[in-house]
Amino acid sequence: MSSLVFWLWFGNVFFDTIGQLAFKAAAIAPGNKPAAGTGGNGLVAYWCGLVRCPTLWLGIFSYVAEFLLWLAFLTLVPLSEGVLLGSVNIIVIMILGRLFFHESLTPLRLIGIGLVALGVAIVGAL
Repeated sequence: MSSLVFWLWFGNVFFDTIGQLAFKAAAIAPGNKPAAGTGGNGLVAYWCGLVRCPTLWLGIFSYVAEFLLWLAFLTLVPLSEGVLLGSVNIIVIMILGRLFFHESLTPLRLIGIGLVALGVAIVGAL
Protein backbone atom coordinates (compact mmCIF):
# COMPACT_ATOMS: atom_id res chain seq x y z
CA MET A 1 0.00 0.00 0.00
CA SER A 2 1.49 3.33 -1.04
CA SER A 3 1.75 6.27 1.33
CA LEU A 4 -0.97 8.19 -0.54
CA VAL A 5 -3.37 5.24 -0.42
CA PHE A 6 -2.70 4.84 3.31
CA TRP A 7 -3.41 8.51 4.09
CA LEU A 8 -6.56 8.54 1.95
CA TRP A 9 -7.74 5.40 3.74
CA PHE A 10 -6.85 6.83 7.16
CA GLY A 11 -8.60 10.12 6.37
CA ASN A 12 -11.69 8.25 5.21
CA VAL A 13 -11.89 6.21 8.40
CA PHE A 14 -11.19 9.31 10.52
CA PHE A 15 -13.89 11.48 8.94
CA ASP A 16 -16.44 8.65 8.83
CA THR A 17 -15.87 8.02 12.54
CA ILE A 18 -16.12 11.71 13.42
CA GLY A 19 -19.32 11.94 11.38
CA GLN A 20 -20.94 8.95 13.06
CA LEU A 21 -20.02 10.17 16.55
CA ALA A 22 -21.21 13.70 15.78
CA PHE A 23 -24.57 12.46 14.45
CA LYS A 24 -25.05 10.33 17.56
CA ALA A 25 -24.15 13.25 19.84
CA ALA A 26 -26.55 15.54 17.99
CA ALA A 27 -29.36 12.99 18.13
CA ILE A 28 -29.12 12.56 21.90
CA ALA A 29 -28.19 16.14 22.85
CA PRO A 30 -30.29 17.58 25.68
CA GLY A 31 -33.24 19.45 24.25
CA ASN A 32 -33.14 17.55 20.96
CA LYS A 33 -35.61 14.85 21.92
CA PRO A 34 -39.16 14.98 20.52
CA ALA A 35 -41.67 15.55 23.29
CA ALA A 36 -43.91 12.55 23.90
CA GLY A 37 -47.51 13.01 22.87
CA THR A 38 -46.92 16.18 20.84
CA GLY A 39 -47.44 14.51 17.48
CA GLY A 40 -46.14 16.32 14.42
CA ASN A 41 -45.32 19.49 16.35
CA GLY A 42 -42.83 17.62 18.53
CA LEU A 43 -41.17 16.13 15.48
CA VAL A 44 -40.85 19.53 13.79
CA ALA A 45 -39.38 20.99 16.98
CA TYR A 46 -36.95 18.07 17.15
CA TRP A 47 -35.68 18.67 13.62
CA CYS A 48 -35.47 22.43 14.19
CA GLY A 49 -33.38 21.71 17.28
CA LEU A 50 -31.12 19.40 15.29
CA VAL A 51 -30.53 22.04 12.61
CA ARG A 52 -29.28 24.42 15.31
CA CYS A 53 -26.97 21.78 16.83
CA PRO A 54 -23.29 22.33 15.92
CA THR A 55 -22.47 18.63 16.19
CA LEU A 56 -24.96 17.89 13.40
CA TRP A 57 -23.04 20.27 11.14
CA LEU A 58 -19.76 18.69 12.20
CA GLY A 59 -21.21 15.35 11.13
CA ILE A 60 -22.33 16.74 7.76
CA PHE A 61 -18.94 18.36 7.13
CA SER A 62 -17.22 15.10 8.09
CA TYR A 63 -19.37 13.11 5.68
CA VAL A 64 -18.57 15.52 2.82
CA ALA A 65 -14.84 15.19 3.59
CA GLU A 66 -15.18 11.41 3.82
CA PHE A 67 -17.00 11.29 0.49
CA LEU A 68 -14.23 13.22 -1.27
CA LEU A 69 -11.50 11.10 0.31
CA TRP A 70 -13.38 7.91 -0.54
CA LEU A 71 -13.61 8.89 -4.21
CA ALA A 72 -9.88 9.64 -4.30
CA PHE A 73 -9.15 6.35 -2.50
CA LEU A 74 -11.22 4.35 -4.98
CA THR A 75 -9.29 5.81 -7.92
CA LEU A 76 -6.19 4.07 -6.53
CA VAL A 77 -7.46 0.70 -5.28
CA PRO A 78 -9.88 -1.91 -6.62
CA LEU A 79 -13.38 -1.65 -5.17
CA SER A 80 -13.19 -5.16 -3.70
CA GLU A 81 -10.15 -4.17 -1.62
CA GLY A 82 -11.36 -0.66 -0.84
CA VAL A 83 -14.64 -1.80 0.66
CA LEU A 84 -12.91 -4.29 2.94
CA LEU A 85 -10.24 -1.82 4.02
CA GLY A 86 -12.93 0.81 4.56
CA SER A 87 -14.81 -1.52 6.89
CA VAL A 88 -12.25 -0.92 9.65
CA ASN A 89 -14.38 2.08 10.59
CA ILE A 90 -16.95 -0.38 11.99
CA ILE A 91 -14.40 -1.43 14.60
CA VAL A 92 -13.39 2.11 15.47
CA ILE A 93 -16.99 3.35 15.72
CA MET A 94 -18.06 0.45 17.94
CA ILE A 95 -15.14 0.99 20.33
CA LEU A 96 -15.62 4.76 20.48
CA GLY A 97 -19.38 4.32 20.84
CA ARG A 98 -18.61 2.28 23.94
CA LEU A 99 -16.21 4.91 25.30
CA PHE A 100 -18.28 8.04 24.57
CA PHE A 101 -21.88 6.81 24.69
CA HIS A 102 -21.57 3.76 26.99
CA GLU A 103 -23.02 1.44 24.36
CA SER A 104 -22.70 -2.25 25.03
CA LEU A 105 -20.11 -4.49 23.44
CA THR A 106 -21.63 -7.93 23.73
CA PRO A 107 -19.54 -11.08 23.20
CA LEU A 108 -21.12 -11.49 19.76
CA ARG A 109 -20.15 -7.92 18.80
CA LEU A 110 -16.62 -8.53 20.04
CA ILE A 111 -16.42 -11.64 17.85
CA GLY A 112 -17.65 -9.51 14.94
CA ILE A 113 -14.94 -6.92 15.63
CA GLY A 114 -12.35 -9.69 15.61
CA LEU A 115 -13.62 -11.10 12.31
CA VAL A 116 -13.64 -7.69 10.65
CA ALA A 117 -10.10 -7.01 11.92
CA LEU A 118 -8.96 -10.39 10.60
CA GLY A 119 -10.51 -9.70 7.21
CA VAL A 120 -8.90 -6.26 6.99
CA ALA A 121 -5.52 -7.76 7.97
CA ILE A 122 -5.81 -10.43 5.28
CA VAL A 123 -6.79 -7.93 2.58
CA GLY A 124 -4.06 -5.53 3.70
CA ALA A 125 -1.45 -8.29 3.43
CA LEU A 126 -2.38 -9.20 -0.14
